[in-house]
Amino acid sequence: MQDSKEYLDKKAFFDSVITLYGRNVVTEILEDESIEVHKLHLASSNRDEGVILDIKHMAETRHIEIKMHSKEQLSRISKNAKQDQGVAIDIIAPNYQKSEKIEEQLGDSFRLLALDGVQNPQNLGMIVRSAAAGNIDGILLPTNSSAKISPLVIKASAGTLFKIPIFYCKTLEAPLAKLGENSEVYALSSHAKDDIYSVKTGARVVFVLGNESEGVSPAVSRLCNQSLSIPMQRGVESLNVAVTAALLAFMQN
Repeated sequence: MQDSKEYLDKKAFFDSVITLYGRNVVTEILEDESIEVHKLHLASSNRDEGVILDIKHMAETRHIEIKMHSKEQLSRISKNAKQDQGVAIDIIAPNYQKSEKIEEQLGDSFRLLALDGVQNPQNLGMIVRSAAAGNIDGILLPTNSSAKISPLVIKASAGTLFKIPIFYCKTLEAPLAKLGENSEVYALSSHAKDDIYSVKTGARVVFVLGNESEGVSPAVSRLCNQSLSIPMQRGVESLNVAVTAALLAFMQN
């Protein structure tokens, strides 16, 4: 049986919803009116005072639906009972989609950044900013081993987080294996003999950036066609991952 358009539209909408949690985080989100909010979730066990009253007031001022839950229900929404502090919020990011949507959204020609264990939120935000400003069509972001979308990431991206497609997956292995069937996949490594300026890339390219200290993991490296380096001078060994992303974003082929 074929799914109805109404069902598919609803599914696509909720695929683009990001849930954040914590009283400070939710306060910062509500204060930033450039961020579209779907719903505010509160635990009924919260005392109706102080920051909780402030959060409610801001949500009411912005005409945001407030949903009350038991403490257990809220922990299922936040997926972090130890740190949610009885508060969670759903924000809407239409460009935040499952990795299965890459080819559907980007077609037969694209340049992607795939992030393998980039854990610093500020690095993630700066990578998003460079990608949005440069010649990058999307970012592939695993949820299991990378920094999560958070106010720190939003701040570091300087408002560009929702300007470029971000395709999420649990780990990079499955989407990279699929993309590798008809795309060029390059791992960035300070030890690679070939550099980013020595290759002529094709229409479908994925650049894989690794963890701040460990680089690209062995499992992900095996899915890459080739490793590339950034040519360095004066004995400098490596660059910050966000700087590397910026160089790739503005690289001319």
